[in-house]
Amino acid sequence: MPTTTISGHEIHVDDEGFMTVYDEWDETLGAALAAQIGIEMTDEHWKAIRFLRSDFPAQGETATLRRVSTVGGIPTKQLFTMFPQKPAKKMAYVAGLPKPRGCV
Repeated sequence: MPTTTISGHEIHVDDEGFMTVYDEWDETLGAALAAQIGIEMTDEHWKAIRFLRSDFPAQGETATLRRVSTVGGIPTKQLFTMFPQKPAKKMAYVAGLPKPRGCV
């Protein structure tokens, strides 16, 4: 399993750079991951990321955009504004979770 160092944290990642060990993530690392892809975190961003982080252990997979919208209560349009172009993929990356299924 490849590793990389981001903001002083050594983390395990897959071939696409998504984290593979849930417990290696913390919010400091999340902010560093967001900065790497050009996202400045706000309270609304953290709401989405915290939802993903809490939902993952219960569901066993990364939540889809639809789930974040319906269960997490964040409108899809807002997710596209906060995480432009590929919100599901970007949210998973920042949250330190696997890329969502069906996310090309």
